[in-house]
Amino acid sequence: MELKLYHLYPDVLNLYGDRGNVLCMEQRLRWRGIDVTVAGVPVGEPLRGADGDLFFIGGGQDFEQEVLLEDLAGGKAAEVKAAVEDGKPFLAICGGYQMLGNFYRTWDGVQCDFIGALDLYTVGSEKRMIGNCLFTCDDLGGAGLVGFENHSGKTYLGSSVKPLGKVLSGYGNNGEDGLEGARYRNVFATYSHGPLLPKNPAFCDLLLRTALERKYGRAELAPLDDTLEENAHRYMEQRLRKQP
Repeated sequence: MELKLYHLYPDVLNLYGDRGNVLCMEQRLRWRGIDVTVAGVPVGEPLRGADGDLFFIGGGQDFEQEVLLEDLAGGKAAEVKAAVEDGKPFLAICGGYQMLGNFYRTWDGVQCDFIGALDLYTVGSEKRMIGNCLFTCDDLGGAGLVGFENHSGKTYLGSSVKPLGKVLSGYGNNGEDGLEGARYRNVFATYSHGPLLPKNPAFCDLLLRTALERKYGRAELAPLDDTLEENAHRYMEQRLRKQP
């Protein structure tokens, strides 16, 4: 078994250690004897979405997202949309999450049209939503995921998109409806930095299993010793659950 992992815009979208998510996926595959090739797709380099098995898009500032608009319009947006509709698994964090949606409208009314792969949109706020966060994951039976969020954009989901889960501590998508993240086909999108996956190994394995099943029709993930990861996760979850 082998997977090809595309890392979109590693040169621009890499806030709060988001690249650690790629390293985590890569290492958990290698520990199991599954070959993985990680290919960065920076600004100016074409994307062949059909060749990828798993995709990652990290977070960036509003200015950095605007810089990417021209590059997306040059062909990447169409490739991303096709890969999403083909059921290729994606993990998109914060700015990457927003970019998969229809548009981002800044708090002073400037609108940036994005990829439109997911039926959602984001509006800017003058207030930032910052801090450690805890939210459920419906795909893991409601288990808690821990992370860190820092965003001023408020994201609202369309009817064809489900949330990743519900906020237990923090703000989530918009600080209003109690929802966090987005799920569409095999896209997993969230506002959680951290990086997210090393502190949530079960969620990482969910992504890997999804990619393997998509490619091979089956998934073989041998158990790993996640004692350190689970201890880190448990500490943060207990700490956040105790917050008023």
